[in-house]
Amino acid sequence: MPRALPMPTPETQHFWDGCRAGELRLQRCRACAESYFPPRPFCPRCASRDVEVYRASGKATLYSYIINHRPRPDMGTEPHSIAVVALAEGPRMMTNIIGCPQTPEALLLDMPLEVTFQAESDEISLPLFQPAER
Repeated sequence: MPRALPMPTPETQHFWDGCRAGELRLQRCRACAESYFPPRPFCPRCASRDVEVYRASGKATLYSYIINHRPRPDMGTEPHSIAVVALAEGPRMMTNIIGCPQTPEALLLDMPLEVTFQAESDEISLPLFQPAER
């Protein structure tokens, strides 16, 4: 069974285009300088519509997670993390952590992470995070 994938909308297309190109793209308000995620056409802080899309660093820290020991059929059979990461630019993002054991001993809060992209189809690459190289 293939993994359920997001459906890009006009408001999110730039994000998914960036993921497909290997770039994590965020939006920033030109009026108040707030960076935000998820994508939307106005600033969640000041409601300005003067926003821009920019390439984020891809750096993050692990903010919170759970380990799913009973995954859906489209997510495989092994336990996997469902995580919230704090991006270096400020926003938080829900994702999965890969590249390390899916155990509390390996998934340390505040651990440095970096984005990687997993192609799921010709249109969708998912942003996942892995432990940052030191």
